[in-house]
Amino acid sequence: MGSEDPNRSPSNSQASSGPERSSGPETNADPDSRPRSPDSAGTDGMTRASVQRRLEDLVRENRFTIAVVFPAVGAVTLVASAEGLLPPLLSYNPFLILFGTLVMRSPLVVALLPEIDRRALALLGVLTAYTYAIEIVGVRTGWPYGTFEYGIRLGPMVGGEVPLALPLFFVPLVLNAFLLAILALGERAVRVVPRVLAAIAAVLAIDLVLDPAAVAIGFWTYVPPGDYYGVPASNYRGWLLSGAVAVVLVDLAFDRTAVLERVRACEFALDDLVSFLVLWGTINALYGQWLPVGVAGLFCLVLLRTDRYDLETVRAALPGVRDRR
Repeated sequence: MGSEDPNRSPSNSQASSGPERSSGPETNADPDSRPRSPDSAGTDGMTRASVQRRLEDLVRENRFTIAVVFPAVGAVTLVASAEGLLPPLLSYNPFLILFGTLVMRSPLVVALLPEIDRRALALLGVLTAYTYAIEIVGVRTGWPYGTFEYGIRLGPMVGGEVPLALPLFFVPLVLNAFLLAILALGERAVRVVPRVLAAIAAVLAIDLVLDPAAVAIGFWTYVPPGDYYGVPASNYRGWLLSGAVAVVLVDLAFDRTAVLERVRACEFALDDLVSFLVLWGTINALYGQWLPVGVAGLFCLVLLRTDRYDLETVRAALPGVRDRR
């Protein structure tokens, strides 16, 4: 096959090509290969915006149920499971655990959805892979958290060792810590070091609440048990490592300015953190583990200082109040 001589005249080219060739645009091109019109792109944009508005309305209309009722019921159910007060069908039911977790995560997901682009997806994918990898290493070797094992099956298990839903449990904790840190820091969050260090500190503080309660209800156990309600110091050295890597990945995934503006504009962006504090703070309180309860209380004070939560906010989130307005 030769290439056409660019110096040939149109008449010569047409003659040599035969009457079936045309110098005009092709009319039988594959419709799927044609560029999409601005109207089509605009329609897609309006559809996404419409879906986003509906999701936000759904969360707003059910804020109290999602952020308070679900975790409170979850706390009582998990403690009842640990104490043998529920029938086998309901005790540590993995479907109920995963469903409740998904519901409580929904405000965070809906809040961040407009800020997730290809870069964010890619880096969150890396974080997901890292979450599995370091947990599998931890279960098999005891590094970096200390020797531990899962006491119950939290849904399907990867290789029979770690929960398939592990990123659903861990990644939102890091996102909550990051969002709270940049919101609390305000203008100081423009600097990388302060916001990363603040987010890492928040991740560690979150685990000061989580791990003692999880050990108390039998989610996992450490061998030998540690001095902090059964949790060893090695666990927190491990969380320092895993939390630091996770925070750096989250910091790289999102545009800080855009995310900060989104968190400020979206009143329910930190409701997942509220549900976390209600769930695990209640479990700690029911077992008389007051240091983790105190840490949960400190988180509540930080949330109050962000001017996002007050009595009026709670009243407005109650079922039926929004409809009467």
